[in-house]
Amino acid sequence: MKKIYLISAIIVLFGIAAGISFFIIRDLTSKIPDHITLLTDDEKVYDFSKSDKKLKLVEFIYTHCPDICPTTTQRMNLLKSDLTNEGVFGDKVQFITVTIDPYRDTADVLKKYRSTFDIENDENWLFLTADPDTLKTDQAEIQELANTFQFQYRDPGDGFYVHSTFVYLLDENNTFIKKFPMGEDFDRNEVFKKIMKQI
Repeated sequence: MKKIYLISAIIVLFGIAAGISFFIIRDLTSKIPDHITLLTDDEKVYDFSKSDKKLKLVEFIYTHCPDICPTTTQRMNLLKSDLTNEGVFGDKVQFITVTIDPYRDTADVLKKYRSTFDIENDENWLFLTADPDTLKTDQAEIQELANTFQFQYRDPGDGFYVHSTFVYLLDENNTFIKKFPMGEDFDRNEVFKKIMKQI
């Protein structure tokens, strides 16, 4: 009887290890699909297949978010200052903010959101939304982009999205490196150290 329990325990442990390995490998091989193109807040087409060969920190937000999204953007802005002081922001590092609510978050709305945080519009921090002429297609591409990193979101019907709470560091080829918590748990020093280590 003890032998059966032991064998069962070993099988369960192998199953758990295999499951953990699957998720680790899945994350490490996550890469933004090349066909995704979105619209910047300057109403220019942004093609991920032609993106700059830089490290990228990607956040998903919606501008009506009452707490975690603006807090994350604010902390990323502080991180931007740290990276600028090191001379790497823009040169080797780029930030990307993608709205999960492109119907309301038009290019103009994202431009106002950017200005709220006094973020310079120098193409080193991109704010992306859907093209109103291809809204349905671009909504699907935003969903696909989010799914690449298992970022989940949905509108329960009141316009206040329920969503995952991570930002994502990518390498020069748009492949996943590491994820970090959003909001109050976003530790800019931790993210700074990881970025500098990757450079």
